[in-house]
Amino acid sequence: MSLLAVGLSHRSADLRVLERAVVPSGETGKVLDELVRCPNVTEVTLVTSCNRVEVYAVVEAFHGGLGDIVAVLGRHSGLDAAELYEHLYVHYAGAAVAHLFSVAAGLESMVVGEPQILGQVRNAYGVAREAGTVGRTLHELVQRALRVGKRVHTETGLDRAAGSVVSEALTDADRLLGGLAGRSALLVGAGSMGGLTAAALRRAGIGEIVVANRTEATAARLAQLQREHGVPATSVGLDDLATHIARADLVVACTGAGGTVIDAGSVVARTRPLVVCDLGLPRDVDAAVGELANVTIVDLESLQRRLATAPSGLDTRRASEIVAEEVRGYLAAQRSAEVTPTVTALRRRAAEVVDAELLRLDSRLPELERGVRDELAQTVRRVVDKLLHTPTVRVKELASGPGGAEYAEALRELFQLDPAAPSTISTATRAATSTTDGEPR
Repeated sequence: MSLLAVGLSHRSADLRVLERAVVPSGETGKVLDELVRCPNVTEVTLVTSCNRVEVYAVVEAFHGGLGDIVAVLGRHSGLDAAELYEHLYVHYAGAAVAHLFSVAAGLESMVVGEPQILGQVRNAYGVAREAGTVGRTLHELVQRALRVGKRVHTETGLDRAAGSVVSEALTDADRLLGGLAGRSALLVGAGSMGGLTAAALRRAGIGEIVVANRTEATAARLAQLQREHGVPATSVGLDDLATHIARADLVVACTGAGGTVIDAGSVVARTRPLVVCDLGLPRDVDAAVGELANVTIVDLESLQRRLATAPSGLDTRRASEIVAEEVRGYLAAQRSAEVTPTVTALRRRAAEVVDAELLRLDSRLPELERGVRDELAQTVRRVVDKLLHTPTVRVKELASGPGGAEYAEALRELFQLDPAAPSTISTATRAATSTTDGEPR
């Protein structure tokens, strides 16, 4: 079994495709269950954000696993396989590990280095674990990826230099409005991104915030938090958005709803500029809103175009080096662990030979004193242990390098070992053999 990563992101697909493929939080458990029931999938987790949808799965075979995952994504999104394949990227075995580590480090984000992705990976793991679709392999892999992300943030200035999708959108809004200080903002959506937006607006010196949300109690809590920080804030439902939009200079929409919540009919004729930041995936704002006079939309698509030319810098290169180092370490450990069942089988075979020979000695020399017999047994076992020590230690060292599986195979062939036999298999074998380098089967 090996690791397979299949996904779409801002780098491979346009917003039209991404918003169809995105999995709303309320449906994640259902999609995970459908994925893990596939014939070739044994473990799976699903990472989604405002600009990516990625499946990480432990699969029995490359082609079978890929077909299963694409079929589920196609049924969910309504996209046929041919259209999905145009936008998908696929990483297998070691390349899949490298991709997940890069994602956790923020190197694959639209805003390179943005720290929110680490929380999204952690949340994806938590949801999958609750759904019962994570086993030992993905548990160890994701925990390592989270450590890699933390290490990158600790040892580089990548996250300090970077912002987030929210901060970048507000940077554009600040420029378009000639400053956010003292302005009136309508925040549509009170989830995690809504909280980030409210905090960023406070730092920008916003004059007033109105929080609109389907669940008014959630909006009220976010508004109360803003008041505690000294920003005038009120909470409303979604029933009368037009009235609140008419009073606002800035609208930020990030609801996570399944369709648009702001259409052209919600925006009355404007005599002063209005900036609408649509951070939802799928879109929260109908594209027709951007055609109205004095209205400008800042969305994920426009942010992607602007950020595509952003300089990488020394921190990005250092982060890439850390990821590469961590990938090498992880794969070396996995390859080394692969040989453990073979070493165990070899030692068991040696012990069986020793026991058989000692029994033969007993039958040939039944009159041998017990003390002498015990001393002989200990001597033989010490000799065998010493003979096996160097080759077994060395084979583990060699197995950690590229092509290391060949050394374990040589041992199995030379000593006619069967590591999968019930007497020698270990509970770690399944996890240890699932993320090694190799060609798709």
